Amino acid sequence: MKRKIIHIDEEKCNGCGLCANACHEGAIDIVDGKAKLVRENFCDGFGDCLPNCPTGAISFEEREAPAYDEAAVLKAKEMKAAIEHGRHSTCPGSQVKILKRDDDNTLQTTEYAQAPAGYVQTPESQLAQWPCQIKLVPTTAPYFDGARLLIAADCTAYAYANIHQEFMRGHVTLIGCPKLDSINYSEKLTEIIKNNDIKEVTILRMEVPCCGGIEYMAKEALKASGKFIPWRVVTISIDGKILDQM
Repeated sequence: MKRKIIHIDEEKCNGCGLCANACHEGAIDIVDGKAKLVRENFCDGFGDCLPNCPTGAISFEEREAPAYDEAAVLKAKEMKAAIEHGRHSTCPGSQVKILKRDDDNTLQTTEYAQAPAGYVQTPESQLAQWPCQIKLVPTTAPYFDGARLLIAADCTAYAYANIHQEFMRGHVTLIGCPKLDSINYSEKLTEIIKNNDIKEVTILRMEVPCCGGIEYMAKEALKASGKFIPWRVVTISIDGKILDQM
């Protein structure tokens, strides 16, 4: 049948994944770094994905395509919900914990048996709570009261060597990857900011284009919360340097 359906221009697509997150039907996946309409019968033609594309890579077209299969979409949603419920209900790693740190957050001193003549300072983790994945963290938790929030892309922890002392110290840390996680963080982040006494927000991202997704979602959450909260964005290069702070 001939009907209205979305078209994705791969030349314009930067693989940020925002369209896949916005598509409630699950018609879009990120394949080899590009958004693709992989399930044409899941596309309802309403275009929820269009306003979320930062590069204008998505448009409507009218062409031959399978009819929208609402039953298949609902079945896929039920299956996904069941899988997610199973993950959250059985995983002990999703239990909320507050990790105690020394009041002054000083580095701890450890003596190595192989080097009895001296001491080596070993940096202490500055992670203040568990879980830290945006997908797993509850929207209300004791550690959000008066918190300075760090919203960080996964890769920043591996690229920037001193992330614990310079960014995580004194913050509640939330991490995620908009390209790999099949979830729109903006709604959850909005609830966290709106319903808790958040003092400030730092957004830590990589220089790669797909990391623009986490910056976009965090900014959208700040706007949607209706609160005026100090915030900044810090960009890390792939070789571990701070490129920009704003």
